[in-house]
Amino acid sequence: MVSLSTWCRYLVHKIEYSFTLGWKSYKRGQVSDRELQDAVWKNVFQGKLTYLHWSKGEAMAPTIGEQGGTLLVRKIPSADPGRVFVGDVIVMKDPDDSDNYLVRRLAATEGYEMVSKDEKDEPFVLEKDQCWVLADNEKLKPKVLNEAKDSRLFGPVPMTGIVGRVIYCLRTAVDHGPVQNSHYSMRKDSPVLEVELDVDDMVKNHKS
Repeated sequence: MVSLSTWCRYLVHKIEYSFTLGWKSYKRGQVSDRELQDAVWKNVFQGKLTYLHWSKGEAMAPTIGEQGGTLLVRKIPSADPGRVFVGDVIVMKDPDDSDNYLVRRLAATEGYEMVSKDEKDEPFVLEKDQCWVLADNEKLKPKVLNEAKDSRLFGPVPMTGIVGRVIYCLRTAVDHGPVQNSHYSMRKDSPVLEVELDVDDMVKNHKS
């Protein structure tokens, strides 16, 4: 059973998410003043902070199984260095195909100096709202047949392309558990995981 303190922390996250999402729509002119208030409260009482995402391929093994996995993803309405952190496993828009999504680990954010192992590549600093993402699978070679398909291939990507953080992975019905993210993110996500995790639903939606 979820404790009262966990429910309170969860509710705070839900209100923050609902307001951020509503404000984003308001600034884009998608909702009016009155609609903004309604949208925020509707999200608080009816919306969820997570969704299920199927990930396939070897790029994120062993975090995600080589045969793929069903992921519980926490929604990120507005990605910035205060909401996602180095070490987080994130869901992002594919830089080469905006209709597709990639799951990668956030390796660096704005202000980081990037130094290549290849002496031919000049060091550079990530600019504001830029980030660097990597595949977990160290066996894959990034520039050979696009195996890893991460920033070593396509370079820095905008933070705005990040749509969520993976907080739980189901590889099989008997092999599942929380995803290792940054310490700060795991602490922030713990009440969301306790309230919204439904392993039976993940198993039901799993593509074996």
